[in-house]
Amino acid sequence: MFYWLLLAKNNQVLDNFFPFKNRIIVMRLTSKGRYAVTAMLDLALHSGQDPIALSDISARQGISLSYLEQLFSKLRRNKLVKSIRGPGGGYQLSRHVSDISVAIVIEAVDESIDSTRCSEKGNCQDGQVCLTHHLWLDLSKNISDFLNSVSLLDLMNKPEVKRAAFRQDSLPEIINSDLLTLD
Repeated sequence: MFYWLLLAKNNQVLDNFFPFKNRIIVMRLTSKGRYAVTAMLDLALHSGQDPIALSDISARQGISLSYLEQLFSKLRRNKLVKSIRGPGGGYQLSRHVSDISVAIVIEAVDESIDSTRCSEKGNCQDGQVCLTHHLWLDLSKNISDFLNSVSLLDLMNKPEVKRAAFRQDSLPEIINSDLLTLD
């Protein structure tokens, strides 16, 4: 299980509940959502005219091929990617990178951004709303708004993402080159 740390600064909704300026809020994000975003970002970074094989994404990101196949089946059903069959086949994005938000990717693989105990139904305590229901509901909305505001293009333009992608792309070349000797 992975945890998502959200640093909230001067957030009006949360300021009503927590009177301090900087706070860290922990929200659970399972590997399904995390891996889907990672794989889609990898696809976006490597997309050109040729389709990208899932085996290439698997090798670069350390995600099992069978798990990627499950994720990409859902991404394809939600029209975020298209598959190209045959030799040299693989996957391509079906939308421009600026039109794919992190939230859309997470939702496409059936991941919830909900932080309430009751799945936002309001029946958290004996069929009624619990004391903190609206707090968690507001938190879910803020997280959803944030993830909707971040596109794959936004992530691609981050210097730290570019550095990580360069490192991942260079690693196989270094391993297969004369630069690495095992004497």
